Amino acid sequence: MRIMSLDVGSQTIGVAVSDLFGWTAQGVETIRHTTREKDFARLWELTDQYKVEEFVLGLPLNMNGTKGMRAERTEEFAHELEEAFPDIPWRFWDERLTTVMAQKELIAANVSRKKRRKVIDKMAAVVILEDYLHYLALNGGKK
Repeated sequence: MRIMSLDVGSQTIGVAVSDLFGWTAQGVETIRHTTREKDFARLWELTDQYKVEEFVLGLPLNMNGTKGMRAERTEEFAHELEEAFPDIPWRFWDERLTTVMAQKELIAANVSRKKRRKVIDKMAAVVILEDYLHYLALNGGKK
C-alpha cells in the first residue's frame, strides 16, 4: 500500500510517496499552486501513477499545539481533497519542525541555498511521511 504525504503551503504543495512496503519515503515533486483544479489534476495523475491508497497531510500547528491561520487553511484544503478524492482516506500529521529538519538535511548534504528553495517543500513532505511510517511501524501498522 502506498501512502502519499502532502506538505501544503501557501504557494506550493510538497509531495512524497512511500515504497510499496511502507518502509521508506521518496520525494516526488513540488506542485506550484495555480488553481485548486490544476493542483488536484496533478495530484490525480500522481495518485494514479503511484497507486496511492492513503494521504497524510502535514498539519502546521503552532509550537504550543494550537492551530493558527496556516493550519486552518490546511484543514480547508483537506476538506476539498476529500471531495476530490472520495475513495482515498486521509489523515493529518503534526508537521511541527519538519521544514527545519528538512533544511538541516539539505544543508548537511551541501545543497546550495538556491536549490534548497526549490526542494524544501518536497523534502518536508518526505520528513512528514518518514515520521508517519515510523509511527506505523512502532504500532504494528495501527493508525
